[in-house]
Amino acid sequence: MERQLEPEVMDSWEEASEYDAMDFTEVNNAFAEEAVTFGPPTQGLVLDVGTGPGRIPVLICQKRPQWQLVAIDMAENMLQIAAQHVQQAGLQERLRLELADAKHLPYEDGIFDLVISNSLVHHLPDPLPFFSEIKRVCKPHGGIFIRDLFRPEDEATMNALVSTIGDEYDDYQRKLFRDSLHAALTLEEVNNLIITAGLVGVQIYQSSDRHWTAKRSWTSPS
Repeated sequence: MERQLEPEVMDSWEEASEYDAMDFTEVNNAFAEEAVTFGPPTQGLVLDVGTGPGRIPVLICQKRPQWQLVAIDMAENMLQIAAQHVQQAGLQERLRLELADAKHLPYEDGIFDLVISNSLVHHLPDPLPFFSEIKRVCKPHGGIFIRDLFRPEDEATMNALVSTIGDEYDDYQRKLFRDSLHAALTLEEVNNLIITAGLVGVQIYQSSDRHWTAKRSWTSPS
């Protein structure tokens, strides 16, 4: 099945609020629980690329009180919602939200101990600059944890996946999910992009019936 792009930025208030209303509690908790295992055991600076409504970095801050986080997105409405979650959790001193482009990160080379990203790649028409920027801003021994949807082989498989989401999702939310699957990459495409970007030591694998994961553990600098 050919890739069919969706908008790179979900920046209307309707899209942002509808996305935030979708129940990703289990998925977000699983992502945060696993992500913290790839960072440093003590203090660390972490970048979340494409944070959306900011629920994942809030969870990570709660699990690792010694870490500082920077969470970025290109959607101002998403960041407005994220700011509410940060404030409700009382994490303003440890979690900084910034409007930034994942393809042109405004950070120095090699400053982050861990770079994470959840469900961003399928929004990018050309994801290579994103992977190249991750390589640039992450420390050579830093951790990487990226997860996203992968594109089904055919429309029948895509329809079957859409049918598995719960009755609590409305028609618009189901459309968002379908569009995201159609815009996602295959595992082979992800692997080729990571190789082209020069990221080393990254393991890429299918982590569910709809997700791929790319991970690399933080290691102590010699």
